[in-house]
Amino acid sequence: MTIKEYIASRKQQIKEYVEGLRVKPHLVIVQINEDQASNAYVKGKLKDSAELGIDANLIKLPVETSEEELLKLIDSLNHDDSVDAFIVQMPLPKHIDEEKIKLAVSPKKDVDGFHPLSELNPCTPQGIIDYLHAEGVQMQGLNALVIGRSNIVGKPMAKLLLKENCNVTTVHSKTTKDDMAFYIKHADIIVIAIGKQHFLDEKYEYKKDAIIVDVGISRDETGLHGDAVPNLPVKLQTPVPGGVGLLTRLSLIENLLKIYNKKYKI
Repeated sequence: MTIKEYIASRKQQIKEYVEGLRVKPHLVIVQINEDQASNAYVKGKLKDSAELGIDANLIKLPVETSEEELLKLIDSLNHDDSVDAFIVQMPLPKHIDEEKIKLAVSPKKDVDGFHPLSELNPCTPQGIIDYLHAEGVQMQGLNALVIGRSNIVGKPMAKLLLKENCNVTTVHSKTTKDDMAFYIKHADIIVIAIGKQHFLDEKYEYKKDAIIVDVGISRDETGLHGDAVPNLPVKLQTPVPGGVGLLTRLSLIENLLKIYNKKYKI
């Protein structure tokens, strides 16, 4: 099953569920950047919500908005009972402390799963795990390699793979070339999220039954590219574009419904 087929199937189930709700889930997106990738991602989130019957609003603030003004808005959203969940789209302007903003969002409304007290997982890692489950991948005992150690993908991805009882290794910019090649060669699952175009290529050896999940994305004059060269000699490789980005958007909706169901005790 391709990612697009999986997404379409799950969306149909969600749409039917939302149609049966008396009060529609309400999502708010706060954006304070003119980042091209963020614009595309926000547009996709709004499109998904409209398609599924979810109320979604975008609050787009000027880039010069102060940290204090943003914190006031977050506080008002935390206390607005009509808003089930909200996100503050990253990245933020340099004059605003991202960690402070993540901590300001109420864990009860943190649909991104970034707050340390949130019961939800960050959308990208959770979306990947959900897709691997849908593909019937039995993860227990597999060697899982996470390339990259960001707080948004790398670290939570390793944590979720551990919960699936994988043997998890994380490598990064300080890993030696020889060690990198060794871990790649022995990995059953590789999740790469470093934003380096075609870092994984034919110079590495792969298990023929390996799964490559390509999270990274970069852009040049020829278009969008992943961290892995397409069509590597493995069992399953997620595409870029049309891969993990779609899983992340779906996972956001799944998280919204979890928050909604808990709020209304469904």
